[in-house]
Amino acid sequence: MSGDERRQQILTTAVELFSRHGFSGTTTKQIATAAGVSEAMVFRHFSTKDELYGAILHSKSCEDGLHQYPWEGNAELLRAIEEKDDHAVFYNFALQALNKHEADVGFMRLLFYSALEEHDLADRFFNEFVSKVYDFIGGYIERRQADGAMREMHPRIIVRSFLGMLIHHSLNNILWDKKKRILDISNEEAAKNFAEILLRGVLK
Repeated sequence: MSGDERRQQILTTAVELFSRHGFSGTTTKQIATAAGVSEAMVFRHFSTKDELYGAILHSKSCEDGLHQYPWEGNAELLRAIEEKDDHAVFYNFALQALNKHEADVGFMRLLFYSALEEHDLADRFFNEFVSKVYDFIGGYIERRQADGAMREMHPRIIVRSFLGMLIHHSLNNILWDKKKRILDISNEEAAKNFAEILLRGVLK
């Protein structure tokens, strides 16, 4: 196994353990054992736990293709923005977000732990991802307000309302209602309805 492959193996194992037991409940020794390497090998690739946390977030950002910013590589979303097709903008954004949440439950759980334990990873994720999402969607809303298409209200209130629907839906499916007893719909149907609900409240 190459050095890069070993490093990725350690990262993958760390994410799995952190998502199960939290940060305070996981030691580097446990990570090493689960990854089938020595603890010294873990520190050879990541000299500190903080470096390991940073590497996890970096690997889950743009380079793995799973946690890109929603507007990166999404031709339909970018075209909808250019054409000012509001429903297509919010539908495509919602669908991509819901699909990502569903595809990497382990990382979602890890983020929950980081917030509950007030871990530095939560701040990093907010600064490197969440704040940029607010800026991006908020910027689109501001432009549509300037066009006279959307009601005048703080753009970030609209963003928070939209993201709140997506995150609550995913939390139910991931944590509380895995069998989807309350609401069993596809991500496509959820994205379509969430976009319609939002736009009925903000379009003039």
